[in-house]
Amino acid sequence: MGFAKAPSRQDRLVYAAAAVLLAYPDEEQARNLALVEEALAESGALPRFQPTLDHLRSLPLMEAQSFHVQEFDLSRRHALHLSYWTDGDTRRRGEVLAAIKQTYRDSELLVDLNGELPDYLPMVLEFAANGAPGLGRGILNKYRASLELLRLGLERDGLPHAGVVQAICDTLGGPSPETQTEIEALYRGAPTETVGLDSFTASTPFPVGTPTVRRG
Repeated sequence: MGFAKAPSRQDRLVYAAAAVLLAYPDEEQARNLALVEEALAESGALPRFQPTLDHLRSLPLMEAQSFHVQEFDLSRRHALHLSYWTDGDTRRRGEVLAAIKQTYRDSELLVDLNGELPDYLPMVLEFAANGAPGLGRGILNKYRASLELLRLGLERDGLPHAGVVQAICDTLGGPSPETQTEIEALYRGAPTETVGLDSFTASTPFPVGTPTVRRG
């Protein structure tokens, strides 16, 4: 996973905003919602994020947390771990996770996973926004199929977060596939028969409440 073309500040803003809104809801996230909305509005990127912002504001914190656990932690249809979609619970996944960890090391930044696996999407997004943008976008490009499968699952189930994932995909170029078959055709080696929808440093755009990326 080498350096990809460094994302623009606009793309990094998308990654930072998505890192906040896809993370497990907590008080820090709630405090940052207005800041996220303001930054997105100024950049013109707000429309895809507005449904998720509205959703998070509409629920008491405990209900938002319960919703997140139900839809993202317990449901494989909306897994936020990128390598789940490509490797499932297989031996190869360990090698994949080790490779992503090595990418973090290659950046020479101190990446604190806070107990999360290295392919956790909010972690990768913060790395792409505020850590090593070229390396971070490289991970997102490598797992474009995972992002598209996640987006498709969110759309099918009518979850507001679909627009957030679509905004991430939009930064990677090219149109998004409309079906799982198209995803498999475009991104070979993505889902297997047991994985997928059917089986279940630069300046910081704004602070994020996800696992921490900082200089050592």
